[in-house]
Amino acid sequence: MRGATPERVEDAFERGDPLPGTAGFAGRLDAGSVACDGPLLVRDVLGRQPVFFSERDPTTWSFDPTDLDDPKPLPAGHVRQLPSRGEAETESVRAWTLPDPPTFDDDETALDAVDDAVLRSVRAVDAADTAVAFSGGVDSALVAAGIPDAPCYVAGFEGSHDIEAARDAAEAMDRDRDLRVVEFTHDDLVRAVPEIVAATGRTNAMDVQIALSLYLVAERVAADGYDRLAVGQGADELFGGYAKVANASDDHRVDAETVRGATREVVATLPDQLERDVLALRAAGVEPVAPLLHDDVVAAALRLPGRLLTDGEERKIALRRTADRVLPAAVAAADKKAVQYGSLAARELDRLARRAGFKRRMDDHVGQYVRSLTDR
Repeated sequence: MRGATPERVEDAFERGDPLPGTAGFAGRLDAGSVACDGPLLVRDVLGRQPVFFSERDPTTWSFDPTDLDDPKPLPAGHVRQLPSRGEAETESVRAWTLPDPPTFDDDETALDAVDDAVLRSVRAVDAADTAVAFSGGVDSALVAAGIPDAPCYVAGFEGSHDIEAARDAAEAMDRDRDLRVVEFTHDDLVRAVPEIVAATGRTNAMDVQIALSLYLVAERVAADGYDRLAVGQGADELFGGYAKVANASDDHRVDAETVRGATREVVATLPDQLERDVLALRAAGVEPVAPLLHDDVVAAALRLPGRLLTDGEERKIALRRTADRVLPAAVAAADKKAVQYGSLAARELDRLARRAGFKRRMDDHVGQYVRSLTDR
């Protein structure tokens, strides 16, 4: 079992508790520890720990899909009975559903709850052998503030938004000496793309562009001797960080008409995103740590009213009020670009694709280029 003790997961299963105070979990619960006919494969409600099984041989499973000939991800919040050899294959069934609680009674209570959950979660990260992925935005800055002795790594091409923003934020936080810059080259992208595809099984342009920055910074972190990388993943989804959430009633990218409804929609995308990110980071040699995705943070965020998520102008309002307590004002208010754009990984991968003859007029030209670099 990864992410929690078997005893805690067993209790969560028996009580149907989707947020039992963990940072996610996955693995095998042995027969006898739970009321079922045999061992179970389990994965938490947000899929923070990916786990895979084989349809060809339903007795086998792994945390690493490359261990299996035909890996299938166990859906988030599901369990699957692991049969003995010769027994019929079973279906995955849902054990946990993300709760839909009422909002807090008042804004002060809501902000206090977010404060408590976020600051406890980031301060609880073990600093030993841990580095921080640092883009200069409020999410990664909160994580860095909670781990003051950890080095901070920013990655991108020379002149990229993320590198400049990280330098500015590190200076404002008096963390200049902690900042380590990983500058990409085109050769880095060409080398890393097949490795990311092999680790994640994904060749679509967007997934690869996002994973590139994570993978390359994690490689450097591992080479420098750190085993874990603390990341700010989840904050945008939980706290209203997307334009499509702020403009929910008019944005075709979400079905919901309200900020809270749109927030739940984007939270539902986390399992797929986290599978990609976790596999890429592990393939690069580090174990990800995501304190802003701890159950306590999730539980507080789910109870926020829309006005504390975004007002159409400011996003992640409640999270920024927490940041106001521990970060310089400029950092607490800082906006960020999506990692594939802030690092310029998307732009430069597009440039490499066009140089290799995959022109923009072609359908999915970057994806075609990615597949040309692999056997897929």
